[in-house]
Amino acid sequence: MSTQQFLAGAVLTLILVFLLLPTLIILPMSVSTTSYLQFPPEGLTLHWYEQYFSDPDWMAATWFSLRVALATSVLATFIGTLTALALSKGDLPFAGVVQAISISPLIVPHVVLGVALYLVFSPLHLTGTFFGFLISHTVLSVPFVVMSVTSSLQRLDPALELAALNCGANRFQTFWHVTLPNITTGIASGAVFAFLASFDEATVAFFISDIGGKPIGRKMFEDIDFNLSPVIAAASSVIVIASLCLIGLMHLVSTARINKKRKGEQPS
Repeated sequence: MSTQQFLAGAVLTLILVFLLLPTLIILPMSVSTTSYLQFPPEGLTLHWYEQYFSDPDWMAATWFSLRVALATSVLATFIGTLTALALSKGDLPFAGVVQAISISPLIVPHVVLGVALYLVFSPLHLTGTFFGFLISHTVLSVPFVVMSVTSSLQRLDPALELAALNCGANRFQTFWHVTLPNITTGIASGAVFAFLASFDEATVAFFISDIGGKPIGRKMFEDIDFNLSPVIAAASSVIVIASLCLIGLMHLVSTARINKKRKGEQPS
């Protein structure tokens, strides 16, 4: 290993540690015996996790976020996949404009979107409702699916689809038996990112939630202002661990799929 490679690796490691350190500190703070956030912890206890799982307000906010995130994942995956297919395979007029609009929620600040959604949802009585959150989170999550599926479509060999069409398959059969199996990983990745983006969203929630529909992101910020305790660290740790498990599962499934494909391509 050259000196330049060693220095590059050291700098990359320091950057990764700097990015991960705040998240990793939350875990020991969640098992501290003190009634306030402290690092390093004085002792070890699972009391704050017990409080989190037994508190009706925390559980209501968690289940509300889970329901919204699951529904958002399904709807955003459907819309995002169709958008990516239309942009990659179709002959859309103003395709550049459509693509820019589809990813614009990643560029526009969420606080601006929150104000805009509040002004639209309030007269329609959608603030604080499941459908209000579903619509707003879908708008925010569709770009992740569009980018993930578009990336998979760009890696797909066009010769495979042409071969299927030349062998007599129609457009739907070609899509179902050739295109879809080759972009499944991209669709699954987009669905996972859409779920996590919805579950983690907090800025827009401040504008469109009320006492009847409160996601876990807003519940956390409210407790930081009025009831700061290690329960927040416990709730954050549960979210971090669940997110890591979900991403790890996606990685295992993707790796297994790639290995299976490589074995199928090897000559017997």
